[in-house]
Amino acid sequence: MTERRFNEDEVEAMFAHATEAQRSGPRKLASSDGMTLAELQAIGREVGIDPSLLARAASALDRPAQATSRTFLGLPVGVGRTVELDRKLSDEEWERLVIDLRETFDAKGRLTHEGSFRQWTNGNLQVLVEPTGTGQRVRFRTFKADAQAWMMGGIGMIGLAAATAIAAALGGSAGTSTVAQLGVIGAGVFAIGALRLPGWARLRRRQMEEIGERLADRQLPD
Repeated sequence: MTERRFNEDEVEAMFAHATEAQRSGPRKLASSDGMTLAELQAIGREVGIDPSLLARAASALDRPAQATSRTFLGLPVGVGRTVELDRKLSDEEWERLVIDLRETFDAKGRLTHEGSFRQWTNGNLQVLVEPTGTGQRVRFRTFKADAQAWMMGGIGMIGLAAATAIAAALGGSAGTSTVAQLGVIGAGVFAIGALRLPGWARLRRRQMEEIGERLADRQLPD
């Protein structure tokens, strides 16, 4: 059987995954046909990379994870990640996954188990394990409900201020100072929810990605 060859994008991803270090500029390959895993491992040995790490990185390329995002007014209020496994988690692996989740998210969470379905939940943060035809699928998802509530409250106050201003103008009455204050407060309420979202989403995506990689590579903490 012909040995698999990796293209430039896959080579870059494998070395980044294996070294877990800052990426250097991508090196152009001499051959447009790509490189085999054995060739990459030979290069890795020269720079001190364990061949087994590159083998696991190559395996990870064949089980791609899918990231999802839920937005409100263009801002990320929900993030998720799905990891496809070519095996079924043993009871021990599930327990170690729960330990990893509790340590990563600093939350005890609540466990449920129904048949072949398992779930770890902490508020709006959920991790679901479900069967597939070839193994199991692990779904990570979370939703920043309080931030959306702040933004919706702020929008409501701004809308009320605008409606009051229009009514005052049509009725020929004053009160513009009060209306302006209401609008400013509404903008502030909206900002309280909106400004936290980008950093929160980046953190949750990174945490989900790291746990997913440890799970796929069988490197969960004891």
